[in-house]
Amino acid sequence: MTTRAAEREEPGTATGTAGADPRAPLAQPVGAIPSGEAPTEPALAAANVMAKADAENFTVASRLLPRAEREHLLAVYGFARFVDDVGDLAEGDRCAQLDWVEAELDRALAGEATHPVFRRLGATISAVGIGRQPFADLVAANRQDQVVSRYATYEELEAYCRLSADPVGHLVLAVFGRTDPLAVELSDRVCTGLQLVEHWQDVAEDFAAGRVYLPQEDLSRFGVDESVIASGAATPAFRRLMSFECGRAARLIRSGAPLVGLLSGRARLAVAGFVGGGLAQLAAVEAVGFDVLAHRPKAANGSVAAHSLGVLLGRFGGRR
Repeated sequence: MTTRAAEREEPGTATGTAGADPRAPLAQPVGAIPSGEAPTEPALAAANVMAKADAENFTVASRLLPRAEREHLLAVYGFARFVDDVGDLAEGDRCAQLDWVEAELDRALAGEATHPVFRRLGATISAVGIGRQPFADLVAANRQDQVVSRYATYEELEAYCRLSADPVGHLVLAVFGRTDPLAVELSDRVCTGLQLVEHWQDVAEDFAAGRVYLPQEDLSRFGVDESVIASGAATPAFRRLMSFECGRAARLIRSGAPLVGLLSGRARLAVAGFVGGGLAQLAAVEAVGFDVLAHRPKAANGSVAAHSLGVLLGRFGGRR
């Protein structure tokens, strides 16, 4: 339930495929993790990171949450935003800086963090009792971004989403005090769907940065060559491809939408806002004829509100 930066790596810097296990570095004992180098760019300053996390993730509903829950969510989103920005924007050796991020995460877990974003996170971890794995998975996703630029199959892309998106849902649920298997399963569907929505909005921007998240098997199936993306002109075949991919994302989000019914109070409103926001974004993509090369569609506030209300009422709607 978070977003990734629009800016990606420079073209040509990520040429791998999703073959290696991105979790492998995380199997090291904590003491064996190299310290790396702390990021120093102004864009990664704590104030800038937290401002972006707040703007990107807090719907009107989630702004109505009790202050303690809102502060914990902001700490979680701040970490996710920081890790994404290191993986996407940091100058120099990003892998070394991600090593520093993981080492600083362990310092936060021990109550010894030095960076403001991680000191804030450490307080939330202590108060809520969150384990290490969801945070480590987000670091692993950004490590994968440094070496993988194409996904051969949808299953490979879905596995990436399990690292890059689903852990955020686990963290949100932990803040809300829900860690039961059903809630986690439904959250994973929503979060993977939301990650796909963002990928489909950003096809042109991702391609310019050297990455294609559209599965290669789907490009082949619909007869779409990457030269079509490079041209910026959506062909009928490309539009059919994007209609298919948006339908896939919509079905995932709707299948996870019953999560809202498991929650109560303001937490229910907040999660309905996430689900409704994703469905509204898909409607915006459909409204431009699935031409995400000439447009980056963004749902209007009224559409987000209408879809969120529908989710609250148990109407997940749509034709997909």
